[in-house]
Amino acid sequence: MINFLNLILSNIKIIIIIYIIIRIFLKHKDIKSYVLWYLVLYVFPKIGIIFYFIFGEIYSNTQYKSQKAKKIWLYYSKLLKKLQKHYKLHHKNIYLNQKIQTLFQLCENKQNLFSMTNNSIKLIESSSKLFISLINDIKLAKYSIHIVFYIWIPKGLVNEISKYMILAAKRGVKCYIMLDYIGSKSFFYSYWYKLMIHVGICIIKSLKITIFNFFHSRIDLRQHKKIILIDNKIAYVGSMNMIDSSYFKKNIKTKEWIDLMIRITGPIVNTISIIYSYDWEIETGKYILSINQLKNNLVKYKNKNNINRIQVVFSGLQLSKKIIHNSLITAIFLSKKSLIITTPYLIPSNNLLSAICIASERGVDVKIIIPKVNDSIFIYWASKFFFYKLLKSGVKIYQLKKGFLHTKSIIIDKKISFIGTVNLDIRSIYLNFEINLIIDDIIFNKSLLYLQNKYILKSQKLKYNLWIKRPYWKKLIEKLFFLFKFIL
Repeated sequence: MINFLNLILSNIKIIIIIYIIIRIFLKHKDIKSYVLWYLVLYVFPKIGIIFYFIFGEIYSNTQYKSQKAKKIWLYYSKLLKKLQKHYKLHHKNIYLNQKIQTLFQLCENKQNLFSMTNNSIKLIESSSKLFISLINDIKLAKYSIHIVFYIWIPKGLVNEISKYMILAAKRGVKCYIMLDYIGSKSFFYSYWYKLMIHVGICIIKSLKITIFNFFHSRIDLRQHKKIILIDNKIAYVGSMNMIDSSYFKKNIKTKEWIDLMIRITGPIVNTISIIYSYDWEIETGKYILSINQLKNNLVKYKNKNNINRIQVVFSGLQLSKKIIHNSLITAIFLSKKSLIITTPYLIPSNNLLSAICIASERGVDVKIIIPKVNDSIFIYWASKFFFYKLLKSGVKIYQLKKGFLHTKSIIIDKKISFIGTVNLDIRSIYLNFEINLIIDDIIFNKSLLYLQNKYILKSQKLKYNLWIKRPYWKKLIEKLFFLFKFIL
């Protein structure tokens, strides 16, 4: 019996290897990733086969579902454009800086979405401040609350949010919650999940893993967006999960999570609303978008002309493929004087790495802020592989000494900023469902720059001459973990 099973596994391994070779020659995919899989299958044939089915392909569902998703998105984007034109809210070629017009144009063309002016933005830099602001908004909600998170842990102040959500549902507010199946598993097994379902709150397990989708789709895709919508007129977007950061202080390694969120009002909230509704319809097949709420949000901004501008960049099921990656590279090449990046996970693509290094080599003051201690040992070592090339190119790398820096932000020439859920790693750029906001607003960018400089003051700067002298055994570990960058 054992010999028979070994024979089957050997044949499966041969079939997969042949398939990999065919993919290399016919589709010219990244050869390095396929060579890695060949080595994994050769060295660890039994475990390798299981890992290949889980992580081996970057596709998210059947062809039928992806075609359906494109049709649904086309409807949503056309609807939003129609409303924006009716209320005269798309002011073409009004930019704070004409040089970055190409960046906004790229995103508009690839996603079929306009960027919008007349928005108000407030930066929130702690979970306690977020919960205070959010509770106040939930109390005032009249029609709907829409929430999507990667992680929801029912502890501390998070339970206060749950209480006010339940009260809102009882007074007739329609509440929708979409949580990643893996990231929020502790919530799905909690008392709060059952209680919220009982009062009529609609909760779905996004990207749920079942035996039926194990072999025809990549099961490690994650719903990584963090969005809260109140009556479709107030939006919260950023890097914070629904967690009370004070509960992470007991963790010896990371002590506490350092994060940010932004609260937005204005026409761009409608764009965020349709993205949420699109994700919900893909998951459930149900249409929940309120046209009246969208119209009400647009009426008061009609014919106004504010010079700030926001563009939403997002990824989802077979949509906006590579737009996040391309928008980041475009922005980096547009930088002239300064570039500051904060990210918890630094495993950039080859093109992104080259863009950052070239920016530094042409005289841009490039600073990257990362946590000194990471919550993932794989990423902790794999990211260090890139330090040599970055430092050699003149990039300044700062490691935040206390706490786990979870903020994902970029600011270019103190004028354009990226805020959202996107890490500078392969997973965020190509796999997970993400959202980023590109913000052209002088006042907001000053507040973000101030926060980034606070991070730098609390960080340790890496020095090139000391880094190249690190022990050889560390270099070996970095190279080993780097091999697995495609599946981290």
